[in-house]
Amino acid sequence: MIKLRRLPDLWRQWPTTIRDLPFALALALAVAVPALQRQGTQLGDLPDRPYDAWTVGVVALECLPLAVRRRWPAVCLALVSLGFAIDQLRSYHTIAGTGLVIALVGAGAYLERRRWVVAGLASAAYVLLAIALDRLGSGEGVAGFATFYLLLVLAWGIGAWLRQTRAAEAERRRQVEQATRAAERTRIARELHDVVTHHVTAMVVQAEAARYLTGAPEKLDRALTAITGTGRRAVGDLRQLLDLLNPDHSTEDPRTPAVGDLDALVDQSRQAGQPVEFVREGTPSAATGSVEVAVYRVVQEALTNALKYAYGSRTRVHVHHAEEQTTVEISTDGSGSGGASPGGSGRGLAGLRERITVLGGDFSAGARVGGGFLVRARIPARKPS
Repeated sequence: MIKLRRLPDLWRQWPTTIRDLPFALALALAVAVPALQRQGTQLGDLPDRPYDAWTVGVVALECLPLAVRRRWPAVCLALVSLGFAIDQLRSYHTIAGTGLVIALVGAGAYLERRRWVVAGLASAAYVLLAIALDRLGSGEGVAGFATFYLLLVLAWGIGAWLRQTRAAEAERRRQVEQATRAAERTRIARELHDVVTHHVTAMVVQAEAARYLTGAPEKLDRALTAITGTGRRAVGDLRQLLDLLNPDHSTEDPRTPAVGDLDALVDQSRQAGQPVEFVREGTPSAATGSVEVAVYRVVQEALTNALKYAYGSRTRVHVHHAEEQTTVEISTDGSGSGGASPGGSGRGLAGLRERITVLGGDFSAGARVGGGFLVRARIPARKPS
């Protein structure tokens, strides 16, 4: 059974002609309602004429084209205007004459090209109709015809306002989509930077150290094994990250590509030759996936920078999980020897500061008094509303 709340969506899937046809038919059938007879527009103040066989054709001409007022607005306006003119010249004065106003609103709203040409032709046709009615003995006068013309212009203006509103909404949506795509590109670039920089830096440091182990086959074998493992982890992490670009990819937290545990991250730095002391206190709060990602990226970036610029210096990683927030501190003693590592662009720390700020936390990174470097981040357990 189709759920009632899905009916509007199913209705919008039909072509506009099918959706507009019921209204056109309802307006045509309204002419047969006794209470609505002789209740239509009476332009020219000519005496009413009894309905005859021509009336059916006139009503059809005024109403049925309304079914295509969104698809072919100019055609709809031309046919309805012709039916309205015959209606007034033969003095039927049916309720179907209301279709002219609807056709004008539709033309103002949906006509995309030659709008001024159509408006000019419609105005010229109205002038000819006014002259014809005057020659038939109309007592409307110039003021009456001008007033009715202004009402028709108002109907066109309402349609034009609807068109501008629709265009403004489309432009707003386009800007939102562009901003979303830009934010997504920035996020992916940040994740690529975090993954590639960390793994490649570790591999470069390990390879540089292996050059001095040619006289110790066992140590050389361990170093090469560590390089191989780092390379495999890099490939795996990149594969997970690129999977996010697949439209068929689904995950509960799309912001957590290739995030392993901190112990493995610290062990990888140790295998690269960096002495790391790791202390973790407390237990992460429930439903803090984004916090865990941020903690992982902070530690990853700090250890990567330690390998680059303070290789061989003592490094301490302290992660403290509390009920309301998680605090991360990574400190490095001295400057070490960073000559074996590739330089950085500074994007990593800037990206971390942006990530932590979005989560409502604080981030700082700078030199310590007495030497060394300190990275500190405070991340609330819940993102601010």
